[in-house]
Amino acid sequence: MKAYLQLTLAQLRIFARNRQVLFWSLLFPVFFIGMLGFFLGNGSGISISGAIIDEDYSTASRQLIRSLQQLNTVIELEERYDKEEALKELKQGDRHIVVVVPKGYQERLSMHDTSTYVDPVFITTPEVATVKAYYDETNMTMSQLALTLLSQVVDGVSKQLANYSPVVTVDASAVQSLHLKYIDFLVPGIIAMMIMSNNLNGVAGQIASWRERGILRRMRSTTLNSATFIGAQITARLVMNSLQVLIVVVVGSTFFGTQVNGAWWLLFLFVVLGTLTFMSLGFVIASLAKTPESAGPIAGFVSFPMLFLGGVFFPIKDMPEFMQPIVKLLPISHLTAAMRQVMNVGADLSALWPEMALLGGWMVAAFAISSFLFKWE
Repeated sequence: MKAYLQLTLAQLRIFARNRQVLFWSLLFPVFFIGMLGFFLGNGSGISISGAIIDEDYSTASRQLIRSLQQLNTVIELEERYDKEEALKELKQGDRHIVVVVPKGYQERLSMHDTSTYVDPVFITTPEVATVKAYYDETNMTMSQLALTLLSQVVDGVSKQLANYSPVVTVDASAVQSLHLKYIDFLVPGIIAMMIMSNNLNGVAGQIASWRERGILRRMRSTTLNSATFIGAQITARLVMNSLQVLIVVVVGSTFFGTQVNGAWWLLFLFVVLGTLTFMSLGFVIASLAKTPESAGPIAGFVSFPMLFLGGVFFPIKDMPEFMQPIVKLLPISHLTAAMRQVMNVGADLSALWPEMALLGGWMVAAFAISSFLFKWE
């Protein structure tokens, strides 16, 4: 235990005494977030986005959908088949309105056949057909415009069917939206980027340098075992990563209004898991690199594509479809997804087990490879 604590403190002193490490580890992410936040953080789209779900799938419902899709020049209505997924997108702020044509829509319309006389004294007026509309209450300007356009189309259908008697109405329900800005998307990605860079690039360069300078050889000649050495490295880098995350979150919250909607312990859990995963990859690169000069390019060759393909700066869903299955296998994509789910959505552990499982798989596989390849000399 004494050796473990001494090695941990020694590694932290190395971080503290190296001004370049402190700058690139602590101040650069703050500068990066500030620059992008001031220029892009408050940007938001002005287009109206919606989804439409046909649960009746009848002749009448298809006619209504065709009428609604004529609004595409003003409101972009995408036909979807999963109502829960569409409502999830609405709650996350990706859509302004979700329109649902319920089952039984055509049956209710048929009850309003105007060719048959209905005595209002002895026969109850049949129930009107309803088109359900879920809208974003936190963005009322866009939502009310979308509801107005929807009501105009539905009112036109109603007048055609019943000689201006309202037989189709809109039942609107407010759904709370996260109403996220780009800075809310950016901050978790920057945190994931820092974890990847500090541990993958940092471990690879440092271990390769210590091997070349004979530091590892001298450590091996003592009673120090590899588990103590690796444990001290992990602890020191966890302290550094936790401090980075805290600084970035505080800066984002203070200047740009970002927040952590989920549990802090869950955020820290993924900081730990991300640190272990990318440290394991760093040990693999350090084992392959013969010199510190070669460790840097190899680490860059691995980390640079992940920086742009891992969803740090823009969503993975915006990438070409043929690339998405490959991108979703990268550890950085699941770390950024987990960070965003915790910070932006407030997701719990039950919703994040796929990200945890994939990161854990990368960690176990990389540590197994590094333990086989690692050389003290």
